[in-house]
Amino acid sequence: MSTAATRTAGPDHLWTVDEHLEDILATVRPLEPIELQLLDAQGCVLVEDITVPVSLPPFDNSSMDGYAVRVTDVAGASEEFPAVLTVVGDVAAGQAEPLHVGPGETARIMTGAPLPPGAEAVVPVEWTDGGLGDGPVTGMRARSQAPEAATGHVHVYRSAEARAHVRAKGSDVKAGDRALDAGTVLGPPQIALLAAIGRGTVRVRPRPRVVVMSTGSELVQPDEQLGDGQIYDSNSFALTAAARDAGAIAYRVGAVADDAETLRDTIEDQLVRADLLVTTGGVSVGAYDVVKEALSSVGDEDEEGAGIDFRKLAMQPGKPQGFGSIGPDHIPLLALPGNPVSSYVSFELFVRPAIRALMGLDDVHRPRTRATLTTDKALTSPKGRRQFLRGRYADGEVTPVGGAGSHLVAALALADALIVVPEDVESVEPGTEVEVVLLG
Repeated sequence: MSTAATRTAGPDHLWTVDEHLEDILATVRPLEPIELQLLDAQGCVLVEDITVPVSLPPFDNSSMDGYAVRVTDVAGASEEFPAVLTVVGDVAAGQAEPLHVGPGETARIMTGAPLPPGAEAVVPVEWTDGGLGDGPVTGMRARSQAPEAATGHVHVYRSAEARAHVRAKGSDVKAGDRALDAGTVLGPPQIALLAAIGRGTVRVRPRPRVVVMSTGSELVQPDEQLGDGQIYDSNSFALTAAARDAGAIAYRVGAVADDAETLRDTIEDQLVRADLLVTTGGVSVGAYDVVKEALSSVGDEDEEGAGIDFRKLAMQPGKPQGFGSIGPDHIPLLALPGNPVSSYVSFELFVRPAIRALMGLDDVHRPRTRATLTTDKALTSPKGRRQFLRGRYADGEVTPVGGAGSHLVAALALADALIVVPEDVESVEPGTEVEVVLLG
């Protein structure tokens, strides 16, 4: 990982959204690969191509409960003139030494069991009398009575083509095929495939460990009693959930009071379990903006190249931002504003891509599309700022949700998209096509 922010800019520089994101992604590097057990690798990104060592299925097997037969022995079979075959035994799944089926013979076979030598097809048990000698076995009777006949004779009432109800060896994947490509995110189906081809461990980039903490003496934890001038801490919950949604292992730290030394001590305590630190609040220009006070000089004395750069961005919401690295391992830290909407929008634009970059993904961004703005009146936007408004998207249309206030948590909860208004646009009329960031 490179050290801290690489872009040189004065304190009065107004950063664009793209400049700030570019600086973050130029600094954050994918985590080093490790070998993990399959279930521990869920959600991780493969760093190797996976080649199939053994075909799936590894042998010809039955797709039905029934009887393994030779095609010539059941040719022309009907209910009026059934084929009568000698049952030489059972073939169960996992059976090591399958029976041999000769002329006029059959073996009762279970789903998944290997097709015995000599057999060419499988007739379902419903096409037979189940060895009971009194007509075709169907429905519940097929399931309850047929298993009683393991030897003796069976009447078959329908013919079967070669390979009928047989899963061919290698019909899923063949030995030597590529099962999964490097860069694949491992979900349940991919883990199932790895297990099916005998892989117990896999080499991946681990899920990033993200520590989230909010700041502010006014913050109270949910379920506690609110005092005068206090509010519940929602940001740390929102951002921790968002980090997990992005693929990280996220840890939430309770709100830290407005004390610079306490905040620095808390951050230093968290470094041992963090690949990325996220703070929210205390990055503006107020008298109690302790994140700036605590972190502005971090690393200047001890860690060469470390430090946090606090910036103003040409965006709304989310103008004040901080970014850099901290500690001897240069753990990246993103300091977000404290207003709920500002912090969440900032997370989507900057923290989520950083998490995805740590995971080693090629595409780190939320999907974007174009949509028709459906609203009763024009949207206004401050000149020179890229504005991100909450919206609901469906079928190529997007509708604003709530106002532009960065404190409107209820409106945020109803949104599944961000409406992007460019820096050079001050008004957007209904019916205009706009860019939309899809959050769902």
